[in-house]
This record gives sequence, C-alpha cells and structure tokens, in this order.
Amino acid sequence: MLFSDALRLALRAITAQRLRSFLTLLGIAVGIAAVILLTSIGEGIHRFVLGEFTQFGTNNITVVPGKTKTGGTPSGLPSSARPLTLDDARALERLPHVVAVTPNARGNAEVEGNGRTRRTLIYGVNAQMPAVFKGKVKSGQFLPAEDSDAGARAFVVLGPKLKNELFGSENPLGQRLRIGGLHFRIVGVMESKGQFLGIDLDDTAFIPAGRAQELFNREGVDEINLSAEEGVPSAIVAAAIKERLIARHSREDFTIVTQEEMLKTLSNILDVLTLAVGALGGISLLVGGVGIVTIMTIAVSERTGEIGLLVALGAPRRTILGLFLGEAVALSAIGGLLGLVLGVGLAQAIHFALPALPVHTPIAFVVLAEGVAAAIGLLAGVMPARRAARLDPVEALRAE
Repeated sequence: MLFSDALRLALRAITAQRLRSFLTLLGIAVGIAAVILLTSIGEGIHRFVLGEFTQFGTNNITVVPGKTKTGGTPSGLPSSARPLTLDDARALERLPHVVAVTPNARGNAEVEGNGRTRRTLIYGVNAQMPAVFKGKVKSGQFLPAEDSDAGARAFVVLGPKLKNELFGSENPLGQRLRIGGLHFRIVGVMESKGQFLGIDLDDTAFIPAGRAQELFNREGVDEINLSAEEGVPSAIVAAAIKERLIARHSREDFTIVTQEEMLKTLSNILDVLTLAVGALGGISLLVGGVGIVTIMTIAVSERTGEIGLLVALGAPRRTILGLFLGEAVALSAIGGLLGLVLGVGLAQAIHFALPALPVHTPIAFVVLAEGVAAAIGLLAGVMPARRAARLDPVEALRAE
C-alpha cells in the first residue's frame, strides 16, 4: 500500500467521526497551548531578569562587608564585621584589570529644592560611578574626581525623574538643594535608566560618598562596586581583590560577588522555574495522550470488520499497524498545530493586555512542541494499533 493511500485512509477515518476526532485533538491542542503559554511567560521572565542585570555591564564585581556564603551582610543592617571604607575602594583602583571602582553608601532622605520637597533614594558614590554602571549624563557633568573622598565638595547629580519633580522644565544646574540637613549644588542631570526589578533608577540623587557617610552617620560604605576589563575572567580579578583586602584587613571579613556567578545562579533558578511551569502544561498533554489511546481503542473495536477484510484481501499486518499509527499521529499533529496557534496567540494577547509582563516564544521550542505532539500520538497509538494488527481475519469477518 502506498503512503498516499495510507494517509488518505487515515484522514478518511478521522473525518468519519468528526466530533469524536475534534474532541480528541482538542485535548492535545489544549496541552500544547498550555505548554507554549506557560513556557513563553517563563522564558520571557528569564530574559527580562537577566537583561535587567546586564544593563549595568557584563563584568561587574561587588564587595560587601561580612563573610557569609549567601552574599555578605545586608546593607543598612548592624554588623560586627569591619566596615568597608573609602580607602579600601581607593586601594582597589590600583589593581590590574580593574577599569573603574566606586564606593556605594545609600539611603533614603528628604530632598528640598525650588520650594518643593520629596523623599527619595540617595547614592553616595564617586566620579567613576558612570563607568561602573554604564550611566550617562544628560546635562552638566557628573561628580568631579576628588583628591580626598572625605573632603569632597557638596555637589549633587539628579536623576531625570527627581529633576522633573523638583524643577519641571527649568534648568536646575547651579541651583542649591537640601538633602537631609546638608546643602548641595546641582552640577548635572543623568539620562534615563528606567527601572531595575521594580526600583525606579531615575528617582535618585548622587552625592560624594564621603558626604553620604556624613548624611547617614556611617563609618563605612554599604559596598564597593568594580568594573573589570572585558574578556578578563572575573575569577582572576576577584582573587586579586581578595588578596588586597586581606592584606588591609588582616582577615577575610568581606564577601566578593561576581556578576558571572550571580547570573549563573539566576539562570539556573529561572531554568528550573521555566521547566516547572512547562511541566504543569505537560499534564494536559498527558491527558490528551490518554484520550488518543481511548479513541483508538474504540476505533479498533468499531472497525473490526474493516480490518478483517483488509487482511483477507492480502494487506500485510504491518500495513494495518501503520494505518492506525498514522491515524493517531495525524490526530496529535493536527492538535499540536492548533495548540501552537492557540498558545502563541494567547501569549501575545496577554503581552498586549499586560505590556509589563515579558513574553518570549523561542522558534526552536515551537518546533520541539510539535514534535512532542506527534511523538505522543505515536506512543499512544502503539497499543491499539498492535491490537488491530493481531486480529484474526476470520474472527474479524465473523464479528462483522
């Protein structure tokens, strides 16, 4: 029997029981749609989170006070560990393969300027902060380099949202600003950086780290951020940082976190989450597979006479096996295509309705999903097809 003949017979069998066939392939379609939808959302979140971290560069390193396996002491909380200092940050600037270093002392404070007041996030940094975090100045300049961080001039650079809230369309450069109990002169406004995991990076102000220590009454800084040369393994730079700080502190009372390690950990966690949500959709696929087994078993019982006639006319048993397997695969493949259209359509519709929810459907995954649908049909059809192929033609014709 030619392949075209086998395909025609399989399609004729499917269309002969349209409602039953539609309900069967609908089970596969719902399963594929669920897998596509859930994994599209999972993959979209995966890409979004990794993109949020890489917007600041791809070879950043952070040093935090306290030696723990989970990333040091949370910033802003009391600790018995020796604090990181401005001098520590300056010492790290001279290490090989280090492009830029900035201390980071942050906190919330009330900002008053142009007769308006709002509370916002204040970062105490140095002149190298834009180089570390890939920031750009829109107008004016960033904080100038100082010979001594402790005696830095009282300058401030505003985020674009904070500038608009306080000064509107006015030019704020050169104007005075009060932060907490200290007065500053505005020297620049940053370009928009958007949000980072829900934190508005534009609603901020940047002041010298030494001034931030005075403002927040701190001896040390929350962390030290470094940017290493591209192409240089972060582990090499981290080892040099560790050696330098141990020499200064006489012990390892700090934690070094490289962006490479952080992204690897995040990627692993997000991969597991993506697989988990995909597995939830896979339950629907399993139900669809059970439906194909059921429908094909019923089909074999209903078409006993047809099977007996084909065998009596000389059709090999492998042909009978192929007919029923082809029917099962055709049902699942059509259901898979319907599910792909439904899943991708729903994913895009959700993204259109909720633009903040990231969605991404990899083409390779779409092809894989269709292959899985066909494979499920093949596996689900094996048992009924083998039963059909083993029927005795005499008994089959007698049953008819």
